[in-house]
Amino acid sequence: MDAPAVSAVRRNNVTITGAAGDAPVIIFLHGLGSDQSSWRRLAPAFEDRYRVVCLDLVGAGKSEAAAYDYAHYGSLRAHAADLLAVLRELGLYNVAFVGHSVSAIIGVLAAVAEPARFSRLVLLAPSPRFVNAEGYAGGFEQKDISELLAAMEQDYQGWSRGIAPVMMGPNNHELIMELTNSFFQTNPAIAQHFARVTFLADHRADLPLLTTPCLILQCAHDVIAPLSVGIYLHEHLANSQLVVIDTPGHCAHLTAPAQTLNEIEDFLETAAAYA
Repeated sequence: MDAPAVSAVRRNNVTITGAAGDAPVIIFLHGLGSDQSSWRRLAPAFEDRYRVVCLDLVGAGKSEAAAYDYAHYGSLRAHAADLLAVLRELGLYNVAFVGHSVSAIIGVLAAVAEPARFSRLVLLAPSPRFVNAEGYAGGFEQKDISELLAAMEQDYQGWSRGIAPVMMGPNNHELIMELTNSFFQTNPAIAQHFARVTFLADHRADLPLLTTPCLILQCAHDVIAPLSVGIYLHEHLANSQLVVIDTPGHCAHLTAPAQTLNEIEDFLETAAAYA
């Protein structure tokens, strides 16, 4: 007898809150080093009108870390497949998706694969490629990324303490400590592998394949995904809007939650008005 299929909902620690019945669905997916709790300043604001779905990437938060197979998760497409598996298991179509950083690109890949599952995408601090290339300013030289990954492998806790202020802005001390602790709670081997997959990925060729309308939320002072990346995405995503949020770091949903929330709500309400 074959073993029962693994539940995607259980594997990715899916939580569902908010409105019931036929309410529209909004789904949140976190970035590197965090988990679904990072949406606590945004997600509850949608619960009166939406079914709010949050999940953890495999290897993060309270997901089933034992399911993290290094060969399988050697591409972001595996995480996109997990996202689609959750949507299939829940029977969801036409969801609004909000993804941060690497998960913004995971959402793009999922929407390219099964566009009917998505009505709108919100891409918060996305980057299809972190390494500079001819005609493309991703923010890092290959040497920078190699040094970053080497530092992470040599002193994971020290690296975590160093990257947190870059991601949160130097003066957001509580958020810096929170992110640092989140990194500490993640299996270092998984975190290092996922970071390598993230920082060496190149999904520029997938951008023209996306048909789902999307909002690009760019942090104004972000060294991880600089403004040049947001502009590139806007130019290469046919149905996109670009909004720049004046906040330090890479995590506007935590450092500027009110403006981030307003931009997302405006985008979704305008879309609904023309649906």
